[in-house]
Amino acid sequence: MSEIADTTPVIIGVGQHSERPDDPGYRALSPMDLGGAALSAALEDSGATGDLAAAIDTIAAIRQFEISVPGAVAPFGRSNNAPRSYGQRVGADPERAILEIVGGQGPQKLVGEFAADIAAGRSDVAAIIGSEAISTVLTLGKRGEKPDWSEEVEGSLEDRGFGMRGLLDSTLIAHGLAAPIPLYALFDNARRAERGTGLDAYRREIGELFAPFSAVAARNPHAAAPVARTAEELATVTERNRIVAEPYTRMTVARDQVNQAAAILIASAGRARALGVPEERWVHIHAVTDAKELSVLERPDMATSPASIASVRAALDMAGVEMDAMDYLDLYSCFAIAVTNIADAFGIAADDPRGLTLTGGLPFFGGAGNNYSAHAIAEAVRKLRADGDAYALVGANGGFMSKYATGIYSMRPADWSGDARFRTLPDQTEKRDVRDSHTGEAVVDTYTIVPGKQGAVAAVVARTGDGARIVANVAPGDAETLAVLEEGEPFGRTIAVRSEEGGRNIFTFA
Repeated sequence: MSEIADTTPVIIGVGQHSERPDDPGYRALSPMDLGGAALSAALEDSGATGDLAAAIDTIAAIRQFEISVPGAVAPFGRSNNAPRSYGQRVGADPERAILEIVGGQGPQKLVGEFAADIAAGRSDVAAIIGSEAISTVLTLGKRGEKPDWSEEVEGSLEDRGFGMRGLLDSTLIAHGLAAPIPLYALFDNARRAERGTGLDAYRREIGELFAPFSAVAARNPHAAAPVARTAEELATVTERNRIVAEPYTRMTVARDQVNQAAAILIASAGRARALGVPEERWVHIHAVTDAKELSVLERPDMATSPASIASVRAALDMAGVEMDAMDYLDLYSCFAIAVTNIADAFGIAADDPRGLTLTGGLPFFGGAGNNYSAHAIAEAVRKLRADGDAYALVGANGGFMSKYATGIYSMRPADWSGDARFRTLPDQTEKRDVRDSHTGEAVVDTYTIVPGKQGAVAAVVARTGDGARIVANVAPGDAETLAVLEEGEPFGRTIAVRSEEGGRNIFTFA
């Protein structure tokens, strides 16, 4: 270990903080207070004898959900400079303060970016912090309480914007398919079609995939829903476990009602030594890749995300290891397809003895906004420190399977003397044409039905005769067409489509 170059980036500390409204001593902390507590925990976790907080030169904040779309208003107010708000709570005054773009890939991608900065001598100590207090916002709102969480902090801020360009096709929005749950449902139904699996059987497969995740969450003190569930419980439709978008039941989708924060500290080996961080605390970064997918409808095959798979494969190649060498895995699990997309590509079974999550997964541990993968990395660090020869892989998904970052970690040293351990992959070029309006026939690729108080939104994604992608809705009151869709087997069927004013296509089965 003593031969490690001073410019080698290493993770020296990780921290998590959480609370649940029914916990004894629940404090209803603000997001900034939660994040500050996680950063404080990471500082303590490092074991540094020097003033590590004062040595932090870069702090990046992961966007909270409530500031992740243009024009959003935080109900209790917000910090004008989240990274500096976090820093103030531990006495850190960084040269750079960054607000990262939207997406669950953010924490993992930033590990690679900051590791590369450290290796190149542009930084010595960097922190990545994210926090969510959505559960507390809801809890206090029900009580009629409205605390003031606004903060005004002086200092520079590098706001990187939302990063939403090119993720979503406008025709999806026009047809009522703008939210993550129905969009991921389209992907999972496309996979179901390719596999020839019936609707009930597929729900059971999702239950079998996620039941082991819930068991991990049940043992995690930071989990939002620490209850082990059976595959049958997860797959069976009940009043409590209703369909939120076919084929998903409520218990099998990401849980965003959490109060969770996580922080990661990365330093150069030289500065870590100078600060008295014991070398047995260091975890090495063997590879990080970052990739972006085509828009939802442009993808040649809606059942998969080649960019995500390429991210994982490139990270393994850069680290010089195979998937079989990974002792610990955390595959991003906002929805089943995000897990199976990677598992299918690398031959990983749902019951792989390694397990597919380190936290308990987003439906059970909690979908801590854009910051989930920071929790996964924190758990990977904890595992690796107790298993010196092991490797861990963390996959981080953003958008609508739109962005993906992969990290590979180990206590084994990684040589950063070259420039080949952090890589942004090139964009894909092969894509389908997308057509907003269409009148004529088309063939169904996938579909979903989203129940609602004002009636269901039922939609298909289909291909025209010349291969263009379109979206079409069941007309309000058309019970016959809806009934056929509810049977769950519209794939490959021909539909008659007509374009209406207002940018919406309506269909019936031909």
